[in-house]
Amino acid sequence: MTRLNQAQRRIHQAALRLFAEKGVMQLNISDLAEEAGVARGTIYNNVETMEQLFEQVASQLSGEMHQRIALSFAGVEDPAERLSKGVRLFIRRAHDEPHWGAFLNRFALSNASMREMLYSQVTVDLLQGLQTGRYQIRQETLASVISLIAGATLGAIFMVREGIKTWRDAGAEAVELLLRALGVPAEEALRLARLDLPPLPAVD
Repeated sequence: MTRLNQAQRRIHQAALRLFAEKGVMQLNISDLAEEAGVARGTIYNNVETMEQLFEQVASQLSGEMHQRIALSFAGVEDPAERLSKGVRLFIRRAHDEPHWGAFLNRFALSNASMREMLYSQVTVDLLQGLQTGRYQIRQETLASVISLIAGATLGAIFMVREGIKTWRDAGAEAVELLLRALGVPAEEALRLARLDLPPLPAVD
């Protein structure tokens, strides 16, 4: 993950908020400079095009969240428990950082870096669950199952952002239904969906 200087961090944080609100094509230099609290010249020195900035922001966001999720899984071997924690960490962060959640809802399925963030760890854990017999699904359905998990996560984030569900309820219900779809018994799926959720580890 590329290390950013202070000005670049401010620009990326401002861009995240504005991309989530406006999209890529509607953002201009003046808006970005005002939101970041920097001079227009600082933007010109650090941003070639808005399209390139968007890709940088998406890649940075994806890499950072991927690292934090991986750290949160330290010592957790059960793929079902990892799924429970991973999905709910995404949903809780979307509640804690609304612009982050809005960015995910808007771009997660249309950008390669963002899809990688959603799919990569899930794919590893699904394969492990298949190999160990933890999950009762056919391997040829793997792509559909990954899409199901991503869709359920983003749908729960949307409900939280709209005030339809709390992040705890949305996360627990999504995880319970996903685990049952994967073949985990109902009582165990409910237990796993309600496990205490640790803080999301920080990364440098």
